[in-house]
Amino acid sequence: QLQLVESGGGLVQPGGSLRLSCAGSGVSLEYFNIGWFRQTPGKEREGVICISRNEDITVVADSVKGRFTVSRDSAKNTVYLQMHGLRPEDTGVYYCAAIWGTYTTNCWLKLEEGGQYTYWGQGNQVSVSS
Repeated sequence: QLQLVESGGGLVQPGGSLRLSCAGSGVSLEYFNIGWFRQTPGKEREGVICISRNEDITVVADSVKGRFTVSRDSAKNTVYLQMHGLRPEDTGVYYCAAIWGTYTTNCWLKLEEGGQYTYWGQGNQVSVSS
């Protein structure tokens, strides 16, 4: 059974940077597609970026393109979300999520199209404000 534990959120000024971590236990994250999603009050959960089991192919939402990146550290069994150029509209609770990956299907950001991810972290608040 995979468990995901997130860390690294907090308060940052506009234009600042944060790195979120998603640490896995129980199973290697290398076998999984890992997605980062965020939720703000009154809005549906939004996929921002994900990394595939298949050659670490990434999918990035237009709203964060050029500012957010995702990477794996296999030795630490951790996936990172690096965020630069943060804006107030990036404020929200960020979740990492995992689903068993294949070598023929990349990760996805739209849950209504690709389906739900199986495992979810506890969520981490990111606040961007001056």
